Amino acid sequence: MKFSELGIPKNLNKGLKEMGIVIPTKIQEQAIPVLINEDVDFIGKAQTGTGKTAAFGIPLLAGINPNKKEVQALILAPTRELGQQIAKQLFKFTKYTEKIYSESVYGGERIEIQISRLKRPTHIIVATPGRLIDLMERKAVDISKIKTVVLDEADEMLSMGFKKDLTTILSKTKGRRNVWLFSATMPAALNEIINSYVSRDAIRVSVDKQDAVNKGIDHHFVVGEEINKLDTLTYFLKSHKKQRGIIFTKTKAAARKLSKQLIAKNYEVGLLEGDMTQKDRDKVMRAFKKGTMELLVSTDVAARGIDVANLAFVVHYQLPDQIEYYTHRSGRTARAGKTGLSLALIVKQEIKAIRELEKKLGIRFTQIR
Repeated sequence: MKFSELGIPKNLNKGLKEMGIVIPTKIQEQAIPVLINEDVDFIGKAQTGTGKTAAFGIPLLAGINPNKKEVQALILAPTRELGQQIAKQLFKFTKYTEKIYSESVYGGERIEIQISRLKRPTHIIVATPGRLIDLMERKAVDISKIKTVVLDEADEMLSMGFKKDLTTILSKTKGRRNVWLFSATMPAALNEIINSYVSRDAIRVSVDKQDAVNKGIDHHFVVGEEINKLDTLTYFLKSHKKQRGIIFTKTKAAARKLSKQLIAKNYEVGLLEGDMTQKDRDKVMRAFKKGTMELLVSTDVAARGIDVANLAFVVHYQLPDQIEYYTHRSGRTARAGKTGLSLALIVKQEIKAIRELEKKLGIRFTQIR
């Protein structure tokens, strides 16, 4: 199936085509026709990296009236990076449409700057929950006429402590508005929000884990002793010189330690972990996106919202605890039709976990000696 068959307006389809987005992913195929043609609440369960931004972004843009100078849609995202990335995508999608203005607001930037930007005509606000509440308290934003609220990565917003903010925002969007909720997992706390703020007749779509895994990724693993992991990693990095990739750890402490060890071995490495200031995080991401830095060491939560083109590989220095996190991590590579490599460095006891991933995700791992 092609995008043109999903009922997308021609001018939006033209923008997508130019971006090389021609064949819809599973979630896009199932969400777009429903959200464009029906006035409904929607719950979509799909992993990161499955094209959720276009799945809600295209129908959202199709429903905006550019002549009405009021905020018509709100997208809530857990992190500043994801919010900025969504706003950037919406801008690209609208290359051939009438002017639709999106504004991204988040913590870590002076609120006065954002207040002055919001005085311009704005049709869509992309926000982190905490910053949106601050702006609402200052009467800098009016969300009373909103037709659609999108919650992207809803599970992650809850795990980052935004539950109270989400309930405040949802209760303030009065009148007839639709809620479109996208999440990789459905924890109990999220069901509470769904039961309180989402229609009982909401359309529910779930993309299987098997469908969520990008087919362009080769999955490999190496078994060794914990003590030799760093040597194995540096051997791998030597054979992938001049290629960009992300190395994942489970904990902040492990990420800090590994980045120091790699720097000591003269690798240009950036570190991303939850306790960093926004300023340091932005600096690292700028260098990585420009290509002046080829490697990132990151924890799972810190990597949410990262979308960097042409990543050749992902290394799991420590296997994640949750199956979803493996999909999130490996989905950073092989984007936009390209291929990529996902390498897990494990100890003997973890072979069982590899077999579990194969079974649950419908993928095959190749062992490298």
